[in-house]
Amino acid sequence: MGDDTSATSVARPARVRNRRGEGARLREEIVDAAVELLDETGDESAITLRSVARKVGIAAPSIYRHFPDQPAIMLAVVRNAFAELDGRLGAAVDAAGDAPRARLTALCRGYLDYAEAHPGRYRTMFGGLWTPDPDASSVTAQDLGTLGDASLRRLAEALQDCVTAGCAVSTDVPADAVALWLGLHGLAHQRAVSPSFPWPPGIAERVVTALAHLTDGQAEGE
Repeated sequence: MGDDTSATSVARPARVRNRRGEGARLREEIVDAAVELLDETGDESAITLRSVARKVGIAAPSIYRHFPDQPAIMLAVVRNAFAELDGRLGAAVDAAGDAPRARLTALCRGYLDYAEAHPGRYRTMFGGLWTPDPDASSVTAQDLGTLGDASLRRLAEALQDCVTAGCAVSTDVPADAVALWLGLHGLAHQRAVSPSFPWPPGIAERVVTALAHLTDGQAEGE
């Protein structure tokens, strides 16, 4: 992979070699360094074998013991980001109480908050800029196809709970959950790329109310 000369990437001091059995720790450090590079630059192309090795304080060939290529590192980064998003959504739902409508609203709010707080990670997860070729890397089509499944299931479950409680009238929960995700993603993306646009007050509530087929007034809070 290409070298990286970005001034935003600061090399760490030379790393102390792990003792036997500590390979998992080095793997985590490699992924953490890649995430830091993504957060610093907002650009997944800044993550190269050399830039990550420099960040960790190891020689680039040492990475091959844990990752066969750069796309494998990116896959680990993206998987971690999806796990982080799902954790954020779970915490938001748990904090919302027992009312299905409030739980769905909190989940949607948590999604938008995550996208705003971590724009580089979000773009890499959903922006279509990280598109590894399964025929030319270690990343498989199955690896890519399962990304985000947990969060989408969580969204569908929250919507189904609303239908069961009578506060949503969806007749195809799996399809409407996808539609709701697309609406949230579109809003998150456009907010990021069009910050000067005069967004109407309560636009998130409108998106959630319409796409979730909520029945009893505006969705709660943004």
